[in-house]
Amino acid sequence: MFKEKFMNASVFKAAGMVLAGTALVITTSCGGGQQQHQAPAPSIATLTLQPTSSQLESTYPALIKGKTDIAIRPQVSGFITKVHVDEGQQVKKGQVLFTLDQVQFNAAVEQAQAAVNAANTALATAQLTADTKRRLYEKNIISQYEWQLADNQLQTAKAQLAQAQAQLVNAKKNLSYTVVTSPSDGVVGTIPNREGSLASPSSVEPLTTVSDNSQVYAYFSLTEKDILDLSNNGQRSIKAAIEAMPEVTLRLADGTTYPTTGKVATVSGVIDNNTGAASVRAIFDNPTGMLRSGSTGNIVMPLNEDSVLVIPQSATYELQDRRFVYVLNDSNIIKSAPITVNPINDGKTYVVTSGLKPGDRIATQGVGTSLRDGMTINPVDATVPQQAPAAPQQ
Repeated sequence: MFKEKFMNASVFKAAGMVLAGTALVITTSCGGGQQQHQAPAPSIATLTLQPTSSQLESTYPALIKGKTDIAIRPQVSGFITKVHVDEGQQVKKGQVLFTLDQVQFNAAVEQAQAAVNAANTALATAQLTADTKRRLYEKNIISQYEWQLADNQLQTAKAQLAQAQAQLVNAKKNLSYTVVTSPSDGVVGTIPNREGSLASPSSVEPLTTVSDNSQVYAYFSLTEKDILDLSNNGQRSIKAAIEAMPEVTLRLADGTTYPTTGKVATVSGVIDNNTGAASVRAIFDNPTGMLRSGSTGNIVMPLNEDSVLVIPQSATYELQDRRFVYVLNDSNIIKSAPITVNPINDGKTYVVTSGLKPGDRIATQGVGTSLRDGMTINPVDATVPQQAPAAPQQ
């Protein structure tokens, strides 16, 4: 009897210990879950948006042309007897470039001069005859018909002299055309034909091209949207917009920047139906002749804006062709918000055009990787440099 009671007591004691252990496990598990739920929020760098200024630039491919590119063509046909210049040579206005064969043109001048001399002689004879006939007519010795006939012959001789003189002028002009001169200061282009080649006004290829490179024009294109933005959607004239535009720079083909800035001078009044763009011309001084007609480069146009919101590109992510940021509310809970940005950027930041306002806080760390909607974070000011943790004391 005593032994049976002792065994029951042992069973109850063991069962109690099991229940106590189970309760302890449950309590420990619950405590662990509560500690996991109350884990501290991650520290994430954030930025409070404030209006600032932005200095961006946009580039446009450009074709460079001389202020004047004059195709040199002869005004008469003839064989080239001498080339007086070389390709790339700097020439002055009126400088001789080519000489054509002058033999036939000298002969034409001599022939025209002889015709003038003959016409002068015929005129003198007709004048003498007319004067004599007039005196005889005044004395009633001859009839009026005879005098009028002599006077008509005089007028014919005068007309023939004028015609001969005009032919002489034309012959001399044609002779002068055999000496081809430069119509302006500039640089000589390629010379495809040399001595012995036939030059003609109807030739497809000119003798050469003289480019006035004291100033150069850089031609580039602006889209229809660019034109509308330039005129502020028609609220100001293109002329006023051009005058207000900042100076532009020219980035050369080797990546260097031309040392002299230029100014946009004109915008074409016609938009090309094929390209949807208008031609724009910027002018640059070229005192050293460094720029040559036919060169290429890029026009760099500054885009300076004041009182805009600028955010790091790393603070954004893209989803279905839309750009988003994570905005913090007063409880430091983040929520994604769509934004629009200026397509022109410097590769590091964006200028926000809509979706955010001054005073908004956005996350700049972990965007697109560890952050998600509804997450609570511990905001850390991204503009304040963080101190490294102190080394442990020995």
